[in-house]
Amino acid sequence: MLAGIPAIVIGVFVFGLLVVGHAQSGWAASFALACLMLPFVARSVQEVLLLVPNSTREASHALGVPKWRTTLSVVLPQTVGGIITGATLAVARVAGETAPLLFTSSLLTSNDVSTNPSHALFSIPLAIFEYSESPDPHDHELAWAIALVLMIFILVANLGARALAGRNRRSLTGR
Repeated sequence: MLAGIPAIVIGVFVFGLLVVGHAQSGWAASFALACLMLPFVARSVQEVLLLVPNSTREASHALGVPKWRTTLSVVLPQTVGGIITGATLAVARVAGETAPLLFTSSLLTSNDVSTNPSHALFSIPLAIFEYSESPDPHDHELAWAIALVLMIFILVANLGARALAGRNRRSLTGR
């Protein structure tokens, strides 16, 4: 159900929870993006865990291995590639979200690059938005360049996830 909540609602929620009474920060923005990622990661982990055959679990139980040990030493090694793939796809999904960043960590007054996560930060989606709304044609070119960087990041994340999924599939099937 959390996957169906719009990003702006998550941004307003985190704003009310973490930013009101404090200042905007990178930590608040990362919490908002983590809230957006959580349902995608949880669902992908659930699906990957269901792909492990019951016969593998039953064989481990038949040897007298406790349930927790079966999960840690039999099930998780078979699913680690799928879990990493799901997390990578979730990161790619939220990489372009602007709404939560506007509420939780939007540095609107300056283009200075800061690496301190306890202060407001200048983010890529926000930079694209600001530069595309500017009347200066040079800023439009910057917006397109920044959008290209974001798209390349998402492309690399998706290709990495597909490579991990293929590697995981090959290790499970033996081909």
